[in-house]
Amino acid sequence: MTRAARQLDPGLLALGATGLIAWTALALAASDLALPAFCSAASRTTASLADALSLALVVNAPSALALDWTLMLAAMMSPLLVAPLRHVCERSFARRRLRASLLFVAGYAAVWMTAGAGLAAGALAVRWAASAPSAGLLVCAAVALAWQVSPAKQWCLNRCHRRPALAAFGAAADADALRFGLAIGAACVGSCWAVMLLPLVAAEWHLPMMAAVALFLFAERLEDPAPPGWGWHAPGKALRIVTAQARMRLAS
Repeated sequence: MTRAARQLDPGLLALGATGLIAWTALALAASDLALPAFCSAASRTTASLADALSLALVVNAPSALALDWTLMLAAMMSPLLVAPLRHVCERSFARRRLRASLLFVAGYAAVWMTAGAGLAAGALAVRWAASAPSAGLLVCAAVALAWQVSPAKQWCLNRCHRRPALAAFGAAADADALRFGLAIGAACVGSCWAVMLLPLVAAEWHLPMMAAVALFLFAERLEDPAPPGWGWHAPGKALRIVTAQARMRLAS
């Protein structure tokens, strides 16, 4: 193990602990996430989408909605940050490593928190228009499938793998770490936005759907960059790893 890798261990442990705490908090929640729980009622009791959006902010405080979304991000996206965070740490001096990591995470989180408002509104619109929660889930699944096979999806996924040069000193180093977080956040939103709608419209199944989507996104991120084009972008590498491990265990 290299010196840089050893010094990165505390950061990775903190990232893993953050994800574990978020999953625990979500699992122990006494009720559904505010948005999915509200959407079902809103679609039956409001006359227009504008009324539904207004009532959502009355029934659910913006701070509560933001906390729900923050927990979702921490639970689902923590594994996706391991590789880019390693890039930040390996290119930062030890005395700057923590600050650079925090700036990167701040930039990444800022993009996803902003996107969360649009995704929440979109999920509410689907639940408001759908005749039943299952219908809304099918609509979002169709959107996610269409995005998954598009060239734009692969383009965004390729940008998630970018590892730019980062300055080592002064304000330039801080700016580069923050800019890298913003860039990875934007690429991640572009790649994942459609599939992230699924947990938001899954009502009482939101937690199992979150787990399934999180596993898919992690497996997908293991794939190497590829030329953008129409076609199914499946996480084949993860399946090969699992198959190989299973064969080794069976052989032993």
